[in-house]
Amino acid sequence: MAVLSTPAIVLSAVRFSETSKVVRLATRDLGVQAAIAKGALRPKSRFGAALQLLSEGQAQLAVKEHRELHVLCAFDLVRLPVALTADLDRYAVASALGEIMLRFAPADPHPRSFDLFRDALARIETADPCRLPATGLRALWHLVSVLGFAPSLDACVRDGRPVPPEGELAFSAAEGGAVCPACAAHASTRLPERARADLAALLDPSAELPALDPRHGAAHRRLLARYVRYHLAEGAELPALDFWTRRPWVRP
Repeated sequence: MAVLSTPAIVLSAVRFSETSKVVRLATRDLGVQAAIAKGALRPKSRFGAALQLLSEGQAQLAVKEHRELHVLCAFDLVRLPVALTADLDRYAVASALGEIMLRFAPADPHPRSFDLFRDALARIETADPCRLPATGLRALWHLVSVLGFAPSLDACVRDGRPVPPEGELAFSAAEGGAVCPACAAHASTRLPERARADLAALLDPSAELPALDPRHGAAHRRLLARYVRYHLAEGAELPALDFWTRRPWVRP
């Protein structure tokens, strides 16, 4: 049994016995892995309060080959998500990010998705409240793209033809993006020019973040949620994504 050290972020933690937890970790070097943290619920546990949702640390894992449950030997805390848990807007989008990592990131090394996830949490934690909706949308779209499901905005997803560079855009969440005028009769969504430009900016990490008022922000959240359900979820329940999409704590 090899003991490996890797940067990690806690995605879930559930009671396993009177004294232990099973944690799911997003790790930089091993992908998403499950491990038992023995003694984590004891009053004087060596883990202390480190194994909180979205906590970042250096994990020491005793890896059992061909096993789905490993042993967490240590978790040296780097960052507790205090600012995330103190603000429901921040916590909701961070939880949606964590849910996508938990459900869809591979159980194999994928440093790019881990780095994006870690950096996105840091940006969400410190983002100006006025820019938080767009910051969260960009982080989620970028994570979906890095996991291999980037939407097409320049070419028709049906016949590959270039789509007009300006104006309203027919968009099919089910098929993966833009639809050209010849195929647009069956597109599920029509993005007005402003919404199209905002989506393009959200998908481009180097672009200026768009200013989204509550109505446009809600529309973009619904579009992203539909896209995720078609391309990643395969019928799975996504309560964190649903909660962030609906934002039931905010009056319309």
